[in-house]
Amino acid sequence: MATVSAPEHRASTTSLLAYRTIDLVTVATLGVASGVVFWAWSQAWNGISTLALFTAPPVLGLLSGPWLIAGVLGGLVVRKPGAALAAELIGAAVEMLIGNQWGTSTLISGLLQGLGVEVVLALVLYKRFGVVVAALGGAMAGALEIFYEWHAYYSAWTWNYKLAYLGCTMLSGAVLAGVLGWLLVRALAATGVLDAFGAGREHHARNAV
Repeated sequence: MATVSAPEHRASTTSLLAYRTIDLVTVATLGVASGVVFWAWSQAWNGISTLALFTAPPVLGLLSGPWLIAGVLGGLVVRKPGAALAAELIGAAVEMLIGNQWGTSTLISGLLQGLGVEVVLALVLYKRFGVVVAALGGAMAGALEIFYEWHAYYSAWTWNYKLAYLGCTMLSGAVLAGVLGWLLVRALAATGVLDAFGAGREHHARNAV
C-alpha cells in the first residue's frame, strides 16, 4: 500500500493553508458581491415574509437560501480552510453596513452560516467539491443559523414549528445556496475567470475529454 512521507504530507498541508493574493482578492470579491445580493434580498424579504406568515410561520425558512450562498461560493472556488467562512462573513458585513433590519446580529448569522459550510468541507478534507458537498454545505449553513434563531427570535415557538422551520431552511440552503451555488461556479468556470482555481482546471479537463 502506498504511503505519504512526512515531507510530502507537510507540503500538502502547507499548500492547503497557504493563501495566494488571488485567493484573498477572490474571497473578498465574492463576499462583497454576495453582500449586495444579501441586502437586496433583505429588502424583498420584508414583503414576501408577510405573505408567508399567512400560510405558516415555518415556511419562512424556504426564503433563507439566498443568504447562505456566499460561503458555498467561497468554499467551492478557493477551496481552502476559512474561505467559506470569510466570504459569508464579509457578505454579512456588507449587508449590515448598507443597512438592514437585523443590525449587528447579521454578523453572528454570517459567522454561523460560514462555519456550516466549513464543517462539511472539513469532513471531506477539502478534497471534494461536487454538487452533493455543495448541497450539504448549504444545508449545514442553514442548520447552524436556525439553532441561533431558535433562541434569538423564535424561543416561544413550539417544537413542531421549530423543527419545521429548521427543515425548510436546510432545504432552501441545499437548493438555493448549494445546488445553485455549484451551478454558478460551473458557469463562471466556463467563462475562463476561474482558470487560476481548481474549478477552472476541472472545466477544461472535462471539455478536453
